[in-house]
Amino acid sequence: MMKKQTAVLIAAALMAAGAAHAEVKVGFSGVLSGPMAALGQDQYDGFMLAVEQLGGKLGGQPVTVLREDDQLKPDVGAQIVQKFIERDKVDAIVGLGFSNVLMAETRRIKDSGVVALSTNAGPAPIAGKGCMANLFVMGWQNDGMSEAMGKYAKEQGYKNVYLMTSNYQAGKDKLAGFKRFYGGTIQNEVYTPLGQLDYAAEIAAVQSAKPDALFVFYPGGVGVNFVRQLNQAGLMGKLPFLSESLIDSNSLAALKQQAVGSIYGTPWAPVLDNPQNKKFVAGYEAKYKRPPTEYAVAAYDAAYLLDAAITKLGGKVSNKKAFAAAVKEAGSKFPTARGKFAFNTNNMPIQHYYAYEIVKNGDGVGYKQLSQVLTDHKDAYAAECKM
Repeated sequence: MMKKQTAVLIAAALMAAGAAHAEVKVGFSGVLSGPMAALGQDQYDGFMLAVEQLGGKLGGQPVTVLREDDQLKPDVGAQIVQKFIERDKVDAIVGLGFSNVLMAETRRIKDSGVVALSTNAGPAPIAGKGCMANLFVMGWQNDGMSEAMGKYAKEQGYKNVYLMTSNYQAGKDKLAGFKRFYGGTIQNEVYTPLGQLDYAAEIAAVQSAKPDALFVFYPGGVGVNFVRQLNQAGLMGKLPFLSESLIDSNSLAALKQQAVGSIYGTPWAPVLDNPQNKKFVAGYEAKYKRPPTEYAVAAYDAAYLLDAAITKLGGKVSNKKAFAAAVKEAGSKFPTARGKFAFNTNNMPIQHYYAYEIVKNGDGVGYKQLSQVLTDHKDAYAAECKM
């Protein structure tokens, strides 16, 4: 009898040890094709750099990362999340695409209880009434960078501002955020089709309106086209040009000195002075032969956050609620390239936001920090979250 009990105890101990050293499986979903592909690739590359720096492990456990392209299509994104959850049995999902794609994925994420980390989108609905305990936003609540630019415009004394963006959830959030902190006169508010590349007519309308400043949200290749056309119209350097999610290393590589004079809001820049950011920037440039972006840093931070949470759990991630709670707690404790980070009650970031200007730097361009516009900033929707 004693031998049988001993055998059972040994088997139980072996099972527990196995559970603590099982493989961690992560699903990455983002846009990896088309004009916005660079944004998804940056996120994947940032995440994988962190995994490499962590020795190919998260929380001391071997990690497998599955990668899928959502093609910027909500239905495709929803199918990928379903596949990750039901067939691949992932422990966590990272990426989750643009806001319109993420909104199509939220029901499956909530129902599954699987830990999910958005490394780009932070739409208003999931910051407020649609918040959920297992979905965390690693980048920014959509309004944040625009709120910083709205406050900056107010501080500069711009009496009237012209607003432009693509017509989808994130674009609406961005302009709402700008207006919330600006408080001045909005001369016009223009929503253009998602993916539009020719802005000649819209820029001509801006010229006629003669605003004190122009604020836009056009990420990726769309933003590059917009700035080039703004230069062609002779407005760059004459009209204060404010943006967010437009200026990054990808767009600067294409625009070069055409971007000089652009002012943008961000929670991160390559020149932020902290040890983890120096490690990130140096590692990213060495591995990928290009400078990193804010999309890359959000995913890089996501990997270090998962590492901290899984370490706290001793590698045991099968209890989804415990895993989500560990992620929430680790949010203010993991090493972040932003220097400081935490989750609000609605799992949105609490972080600083800065205003940067693109300036000439010899034959190239550089970053000039104008101000830390918002300190330990919390989004406007947390009170609506009943989590």
